Amino acid sequence: MNSKDTTHVTRRDFIKNGVRGGCLLGLGGLVGFLTNRSQADDTVWQINPYECVACGKCATHCVLDISAVKCTHAFAMCGYCKLCTGYFEQQPNALTSGAENQLCPTGAILRTFVEDPYYEYTIDESLCVGCAKCVKGCKAFGNGSLFLQVHHDRCVDCNECSIAVACPSNAFHRVPSSHPYMLKGTDLMG
Repeated sequence: MNSKDTTHVTRRDFIKNGVRGGCLLGLGGLVGFLTNRSQADDTVWQINPYECVACGKCATHCVLDISAVKCTHAFAMCGYCKLCTGYFEQQPNALTSGAENQLCPTGAILRTFVEDPYYEYTIDESLCVGCAKCVKGCKAFGNGSLFLQVHHDRCVDCNECSIAVACPSNAFHRVPSSHPYMLKGTDLMG
């Protein structure tokens, strides 16, 4: 060898440097992936209750078998009506409190007597499928105290939420995970 030929690379050196470079490239890709993932984790999907039109697509378009969207009740807004239009059909054959007039197809709304003529309505989340029938009735003839929200203990936080894609009113938004719920009657929604 002459003094000018000091850059001779053996096959072993080439492979060693190639593996090292590949590892560095992979490490850089992993750091980039984790950085993007941590930024995505800063937000979650939620429904703006003031934009929701109670179309019923939350029950059928979620990737889960039973939707992560559930009915929520703003008790401070509720009128505690004897014949709640979120609980009973709005135009039944006879306007009575009979069980056959209940609006919820799964029986997820529980009605409890408070004192005449007041009743309290609570949501059994394990039975709620997010169909929005109660929300539609409450909005149409009541004060809107029933509304839908994505429940984050169930939601898998899809990158592109299939319900958000199907939502006709674009009521689904990414919100900060530190404030994941958009509740009615609070300063959050002004």
